[in-house]
Amino acid sequence: MATIKIPYGRTLITAELPDENLIGVLESKAHHFKSQLTQEEIVNKALDQPIASERLEDLVKGKKNMVIITSDHTRPVPSKVTMPIMLRRIRAVNPTIDIKILLATGYHRPTTKEEMIDKFGLEIVQQEEIINHISQDQESLVKVGILPSGGELWLNKLAMETELLIAEGFIEPHFFAGFSGGRKSVLPGIAGAQTVLANHCSEFIASDFARTGVLENNPIHRDMIYAAEKAKLAFILNVVIDSDKKIINAFCGDSLLAHQEGCKFVNDLSKIDKLKADIVISSNGGYPLDQNIYQAVKGMTAAEACCDQEAVIIMVAACNDGHGGEAFYRSMAEASGPREVLEQVIQIPRDKTKPDQWEYQILARILDKYKVIMVTDQCDPQMIKDMHMDHAYTFEEALNKAFEIKGRDAKITAIPDGVSVIVQ
Repeated sequence: MATIKIPYGRTLITAELPDENLIGVLESKAHHFKSQLTQEEIVNKALDQPIASERLEDLVKGKKNMVIITSDHTRPVPSKVTMPIMLRRIRAVNPTIDIKILLATGYHRPTTKEEMIDKFGLEIVQQEEIINHISQDQESLVKVGILPSGGELWLNKLAMETELLIAEGFIEPHFFAGFSGGRKSVLPGIAGAQTVLANHCSEFIASDFARTGVLENNPIHRDMIYAAEKAKLAFILNVVIDSDKKIINAFCGDSLLAHQEGCKFVNDLSKIDKLKADIVISSNGGYPLDQNIYQAVKGMTAAEACCDQEAVIIMVAACNDGHGGEAFYRSMAEASGPREVLEQVIQIPRDKTKPDQWEYQILARILDKYKVIMVTDQCDPQMIKDMHMDHAYTFEEALNKAFEIKGRDAKITAIPDGVSVIVQ
């Protein structure tokens, strides 16, 4: 038997797989990448050598105020490491500068105080001004242009009115933006709801270029670049992390060029050749990305790329926060099946995109071809079944269900961390 550890919440579960069934385990090389430097040393080295940009210290000189965009509770950005370093460097040259930390919630719910403490540590939460971006609060937004796709670009006023806008984040493969990080801090991070909806329209989600690891000709990425330029995003600190959420590399400087360098690094580590199988196992890399069904769709797309005809996907995700979006849940649960969802969503014009449409469009795309068994003991099984998936409390239960469907001689591919790979 082969033993595989799969991230689940803040822990790992052990999957026992018969040797005769398992044809391969697909992992990002990032999980085994070793740096001779500490996390702090990696970040400081990058800040000392920014790409196509002045150093952060030079950018803040003479400024009265600035905004630092950072990711929300759904992203494993190691802000306990990165944020103190940036704040220390900024205040070393400009101790009186007014700093606001803006949480890039995008279309997500606001981050709670408890989640902020978990992300930044108690000291920063107590001492710094941290603000949730609220995409549907029109009073907090300002229109700054028209996206290449034609949608109106509305961004957070704080970001647009500050003297200096910078962002921190992390780079990983993304299932329709190509890669996370960089420009994504602005769109969808601090964009208005109508802007996010326009950018995530069904036409773009259906594009063959809106896929994991693809930036060139990606219509969603093109809008995001434009938004970052209009926001005058002056500097980024983007890190790359391993399976333990530890920093293994960092890229600083120009929001476009530094991000491109980071994407090249991640691409080289994350690219893997597909292994088509009857049963494909995936996860969302554990906490925080596996908090809900909404986010778990990301890990499913890695499995999708390895599915043989009518395959079964075993998706391991805690989903302790439930479905993750009422519109996401309702759109799936109130449909007769995934085909109905797909037929309806593709008819929705670009300027009429509905909340969470992109997520249920991708989930429906997967469910239209493959069966998904969600493994969790922290989520209501009926909620999962309502969304046209099967449920199992344990991995063993899910595997037995998959064998019943595909037969005991079914071939298995395992992807322990589905959000960390680019399946070619």
